[in-house]
Amino acid sequence: MPRKNKKNRKKEFQGLEVFDAGAKGKSVAKAPDGKIVFLSDAIPGDVVDVQTFKKRKGYYEAKTTKFHKFSEDRTAPSCEHFGSCGGCKWQYMKYAKQLFFKQKEVTNNLQRIGKVELPEVTAILGSNNPFFYRNKMEFSFSNSRWLSQDEINSDQPIDNRNALGFHIPGMWDKILDINKCWLQADPSNSIRNDLKSFATSNDIPFFDPRNQSGVLRTLMIRTSSIGEIMVLVQFYTATQKQIETVLDFLKTSHPEITALLYVVNPKRNDTIYDQKVICYHGRDYIVESMEGLHFKINAKSFYQTNSEQAYNLYKITRDFAGLTGNEIVYDLYTGTGTIAQFVAKNARKVIGIEAVPDAIKAAKENALHNKIQNVDFFVGDMKRIFNDAFIETHGHPDVVITDPPRDGMHKEVVQQILKIQPSKIVYVSCNSATQARDLALMDAAYKVARTQAVDMFPQTYHVENVVLLEKRI
Repeated sequence: MPRKNKKNRKKEFQGLEVFDAGAKGKSVAKAPDGKIVFLSDAIPGDVVDVQTFKKRKGYYEAKTTKFHKFSEDRTAPSCEHFGSCGGCKWQYMKYAKQLFFKQKEVTNNLQRIGKVELPEVTAILGSNNPFFYRNKMEFSFSNSRWLSQDEINSDQPIDNRNALGFHIPGMWDKILDINKCWLQADPSNSIRNDLKSFATSNDIPFFDPRNQSGVLRTLMIRTSSIGEIMVLVQFYTATQKQIETVLDFLKTSHPEITALLYVVNPKRNDTIYDQKVICYHGRDYIVESMEGLHFKINAKSFYQTNSEQAYNLYKITRDFAGLTGNEIVYDLYTGTGTIAQFVAKNARKVIGIEAVPDAIKAAKENALHNKIQNVDFFVGDMKRIFNDAFIETHGHPDVVITDPPRDGMHKEVVQQILKIQPSKIVYVSCNSATQARDLALMDAAYKVARTQAVDMFPQTYHVENVVLLEKRI
């Protein structure tokens, strides 16, 4: 009989006070043996009993088994799917307290990881709309929806296992059927629910992820602040009649749809970036507007998913740059060039660099449409294209704006910035930990002059942060 691994044996602790919220939304308590306990189902101020399920050298991961006291910062979740859906992990925490812990995480990362001296920290910019703020949602079809424990224990037969919703966290083949999502404004919920009902009643097969079969695979809904709507239906396999039946229904039942698109994707994964997107009705893009600028957004475009807070983020970025109209600005990781075009009227010239060819194509089209003549966009691997020859050709930057992915900047990009020494660097980040790592590399030459956190994703632990770096004298 094999021995049990004592190291990973489950432990139970009673009456732990949850005192903090840490990285990735985990709340923090302390066990009697002094080790930290990370919890996903409690918030600071709760007093709980827990059972561990993972042990590491300095901490446990655990789940709550009993609440002795509820935190004063708790609030009733608005969404009926909270607890099963993994999307809004902080929906049971009051919004003001969410902002508190997001600000705390940013400050701690900059100080602990970056070890940089911070100026007086400006309070995080919260959202005026903590619900229904997303402009893009993606839902998955399944013919075998996730069942609740009550359904499993019930004697009643389950006739309909179709689902259109979100993956259960950690379960690639289980989809939670969504009735009402609080992240995207109507008509998102009605489009999704109407399509699910129509497809079910017309016996159009939902995707089977285990057997890789079925017709309907995913649904993407994008909206813009000026009321335009994109709907993309991804089919796994489908006859032309099935495609037309589904899309004609959407076209008729929701005439407000601006761009009705589809993809037929028989791959094992459902990413569409290597797939042909076909426009069935209307345009193949929607338009977002900001300060008189218009940005075309197609099915594959990256655009900040919170339009209102994106505008605030870009205003902060422009303000930190402090442009007078005489500067050459480099916008690294420019994406579709939204920041570059947003600051262009205050600069002499803006150079945008991005690795994704489709993004640069969209950036150029948008700049042409917006009649902006002092921007140029270039595509290439950042650590290779951003070199001495490129700078000699396009001019030495007075200001560098950088908005890298979650992994932060490649060390060779950081080294090149330090080599050319622009007067200012404005660093926009969706991950303050990797931002702090990069700031540490630049700390000898640059000081943090300003920092501003922005809450782009209420009800979650994610947070954006903007830092202004100025050359040390």
